[in-house]
Amino acid sequence: MGLFGKKKKEAVPSCCCGDDRKPENTEKTEAAETGGASVKILGSGCAKCDQLEAAAREALAQLGMEDTVEHVKDFAQIAAYGVMSTPALVVDGKVASCGKVLKTGEVVKILQAARG
Repeated sequence: MGLFGKKKKEAVPSCCCGDDRKPENTEKTEAAETGGASVKILGSGCAKCDQLEAAAREALAQLGMEDTVEHVKDFAQIAAYGVMSTPALVVDGKVASCGKVLKTGEVVKILQAARG
């Protein structure tokens, strides 16, 4: 019996980064996911973001992958991914990690899992 017409809230899928993509951000996210580099670092350009970028570049070199690494500093684009804490690593359009600086070995494992 529904009292006073209250509706149940639908569960919103969420990732570790607080991925609550809203319809108005979906177009931006899809455009960001399909364009350009397949490995992206999301962050303002601080020292931690630079450390993650260096680890990603080193991991790609170790694996012999020639992907480019794009550093996204625009907060609108970062928010479009649903990331609330930076730095974040995006591989092939999917957020793989956020809120921490990964070591090269950790990035290698993520890339191997993503690329099979």
